[in-house]
Amino acid sequence: MVAGSAAGAQEFRARPATDETIYFLLPDRFENGDAGNDRGGMKGSRLQHGFDPASKGFYLGGDLKGLVQRLDYIQGLGATAIWLGPIYKNKPVQGAKGQESAGYHGYWITDFTSVDPHFGTEADMRAFVEAAHARGMKVYLDIITNHTADVIAYRECPDTSCAYRSRADYPWKRKGGPQGEPINELFRGDAPEQLTPENFAGLTDPRWAYSPFVPRGEEKAKTPAWLNEPIFYNNRGDSTFTGESKIYGDFVGLDDLMTTHPRVVAGMIEIYGGWIDRFGIDGFRVDTARHVNPEFWQAFVPAMLERAKARGIPNFHIFGEVADPNVATLARFTRVDDFPAVLDFGFQQAVMDVVAGNKAPDVLATLFSNDALYAGGAEQLPTFLGNHDMGRFSTFVRKANPEAGDAEQLARVKLAHAMLMLLRGVPTIYSGDEQGFVGDGIDQDSREPLFPSKVAVYNDNRLLGTSATTAQANFDVTHPLYLHIAALAKLRAAEPSLRRGGQRLLQADEAPGLFAVARRLPEGNRAPFIETIVAFNTSAKPLKANLMIDARIDVTKSLWGRCAMPSAPGTMPVEIEPFGVLVCAGAVAVQ
Repeated sequence: MVAGSAAGAQEFRARPATDETIYFLLPDRFENGDAGNDRGGMKGSRLQHGFDPASKGFYLGGDLKGLVQRLDYIQGLGATAIWLGPIYKNKPVQGAKGQESAGYHGYWITDFTSVDPHFGTEADMRAFVEAAHARGMKVYLDIITNHTADVIAYRECPDTSCAYRSRADYPWKRKGGPQGEPINELFRGDAPEQLTPENFAGLTDPRWAYSPFVPRGEEKAKTPAWLNEPIFYNNRGDSTFTGESKIYGDFVGLDDLMTTHPRVVAGMIEIYGGWIDRFGIDGFRVDTARHVNPEFWQAFVPAMLERAKARGIPNFHIFGEVADPNVATLARFTRVDDFPAVLDFGFQQAVMDVVAGNKAPDVLATLFSNDALYAGGAEQLPTFLGNHDMGRFSTFVRKANPEAGDAEQLARVKLAHAMLMLLRGVPTIYSGDEQGFVGDGIDQDSREPLFPSKVAVYNDNRLLGTSATTAQANFDVTHPLYLHIAALAKLRAAEPSLRRGGQRLLQADEAPGLFAVARRLPEGNRAPFIETIVAFNTSAKPLKANLMIDARIDVTKSLWGRCAMPSAPGTMPVEIEPFGVLVCAGAVAVQ
């Protein structure tokens, strides 16, 4: 059994967010510990209960009991925190006739207060959190405040999606356009200074753009009960993901909550504060953060931090999903919306460009040169290589380098994981990456289960580093990627500078080749060590070069690879194999 020490289990909440290594999983796609809940206690066909183990778009059977059974595996990889995909009760199946799929992923919530029965019970959730905490592991929940499941319909377009209707063309105070009958006469709009309960008391008729209604039989589909009222939704049709529709439009048909409404703000604080109170959750990953107005986050984020603090959780980690690699866009959410951190899509793009796309490593230098834009710095940004939406890093590597053999592809994926684990930020590993999964593309095509799959389009995938397929269980602790990540995690755990240290650029070549940084704690590394030198070879050829280092360093200790002694004050020769890594501790010689 791999378990944390008793002291570690007691002290896990004292760890800052920067110390974690996160493992992200969708519970339906990890391990099936209880076949009895595969249909969520529902009868009928797959269109009623959502379970079809042969279809990538339906529930496959993973659950919370299975997750508890595999905690050894996750902890053995070196993960210290589990980011759990949404576990709330979902609408089992939705979609137009012939295009149905299931809510196995968890983002179509109907009951924000309960565990989806496909995943287990509240007791199962409590058992999982307690088992993780007993090992000194944290639990981060994936939360959604932007939307609910698709329940509300519009009379104007009952059989098709509804086009977005803007606030200018369809103002709040007229029914169906500027020439429509007056409605909501006491409502003064939703400018930031008007976001008060008194103003929104004047918003009573939701028919400003469309005529929304709840279909017969679904009047009480959502919990808490206030979520069943159309007045708490924007009701403007599908987002085009441009302009104001990014905030006010339905996310691919999902019911878009009016997050400017004080009742919605208070309701979401109540909902997710309850999960902290009931289970002692350690953090939130916030879905679709960019599609919610800043004023919502300015109220919600501090409320969650206070709720956690009152529960005895001082290092509660909140990070938003802002799906954009532009650093200025990402950083704005830490400065305007008050997020402590956001998922680092900029890091993902830069590593993909350099390691998969063969761009020069100065792309990474440009990325890190903008770290100061983030409020509080970039150290607690969760970094990642791929995920359940955009696809797996191994897929990017294979598509960008179709002529490369499996050995080179595996080497590139190993290099990317070394960057993930050794550079600044909080490394986040997507479940299955450590088993060499190579998906066919984005979304459903990158959501293979680790337990034996019956999905044909998963089972024909050619994995990296193994002869296995997804048709068998893939919890192989001897897989080369599992071993590689575990070794990097062990190094990161042993060297505080790799978790909390600042990052200083040493070298970034203008063609595939050397990229090197120094990691140093604010107070200096453990004497006599000054800093940790981390160097990567992003090219397919062996690398020999001189690396500029701190002139005080005259002794090095090899932490990964073979480090040479400085050849003169301020310079050190390095030799790194193709797609290789070198980690050295630099010290002043003891006189």
